Amino acid sequence: MHVVMFGDQHVESSGGAQVSMRLQRRFLERAGHTVTIVAPRMHARATPDAAYVDLPSLPVTLDREYSMSLPGARTDRFVDAAMSRRPPVDVVHVQADFWGALIGHRFARRHGLPVVHTMHNRVDVGIAAVAPFPAVVLRVLNAWARRVLGVSSRAPGSGSDGWSYLRLLAGGVDAVTAPSAHFARRLETHGVYPTVDVVWNGIDDDVLDAAATPPAGRAPGRPRLVWVGRMSAEKRLLPFLEAVAVSGITADVEVIGGGGQARAARRLVRRRRPAASVVFTGRLPYPETLRRIAAADAVVQTSIGFETQGMTVFEAASLGTPAVVSDADIAGELGSGAWTVADASATALAATLRQAADDITSGTAPAPEARIRELFRQSSRTAAMVEVYQRAIAGRSVRGRG
Repeated sequence: MHVVMFGDQHVESSGGAQVSMRLQRRFLERAGHTVTIVAPRMHARATPDAAYVDLPSLPVTLDREYSMSLPGARTDRFVDAAMSRRPPVDVVHVQADFWGALIGHRFARRHGLPVVHTMHNRVDVGIAAVAPFPAVVLRVLNAWARRVLGVSSRAPGSGSDGWSYLRLLAGGVDAVTAPSAHFARRLETHGVYPTVDVVWNGIDDDVLDAAATPPAGRAPGRPRLVWVGRMSAEKRLLPFLEAVAVSGITADVEVIGGGGQARAARRLVRRRRPAASVVFTGRLPYPETLRRIAAADAVVQTSIGFETQGMTVFEAASLGTPAVVSDADIAGELGSGAWTVADASATALAATLRQAADDITSGTAPAPEARIRELFRQSSRTAAMVEVYQRAIAGRSVRGRG
């Protein structure tokens, strides 16, 4: 089949959703399918690839890593012209939350195509973390999306909050998927979609095998902790670094990633002078990031309520590395192999870091469950998503005959 994916950001830019889409494309092609990825053109660097449809876009960050494309007739014409030179489309897979989602849904509606929408984002939590007036932003976002999609403000389920917005995106689709059970249940509870399929974001089979899981029971010594992610408020990097200082642990801490809080993070470390050594590595290629995770004694994930899966801790578990987890929902799905932080305070995080450091030093750190490694292989996740595609295509065909 020919699968067309729509994203908010170019898949060669940094981000968990982009990594997931690149992997999905590769494993779908490996299984004999054709994939086209439609997303805004990235301005930071050239990204030539026959599978990409790079939309006209405007950069939205100073580093030009991220950009946006405006939904509307002009973009519609660009997409249609690009797709006219490609094989007929069997299914549209929207993996976007903002402009990419609107562009993708407009394309599917114009051509009567079945749509699978993967919900990657808790938009309410993300916007609350980065916008000074989140309620106003969400109200404007809902109004904008209704106008672009041609939906009346009096339509059932309409509103002005984050869940109303996700209900709007899910209107008329053939399937909704989520990358974790806890997020899927939230989507169902809030009326976004009646039954949401859980299809976890996968881990590259080849890279997972090459990363070489360290032997069980690492030698006791100075703990090595890794924090991986985008340096923005919802990821809670600054509270993590504050907790490192408060905890007094003597450990080697590596921060992998980039983003708007990079300077603030470095300033905090210079000001607080923690007992731990803190190294800012910057962005790394995906295989190298996995190797750093495999070599660490623990991965630390500090976001709360924002992550719809929390991919990093599952990558860590697949590589035999336990995790310090602040989000109780993620910790619950991860199972063993985690230290769970009691609450959102720096005191609680510092206490958990001390406990983790003590356990690592004494050789009593919890071991991740062996099932995680096989469960999150991308090959198995691709097979699960293909089943969703086939069901969406079949359902649309039945409705069309009716």
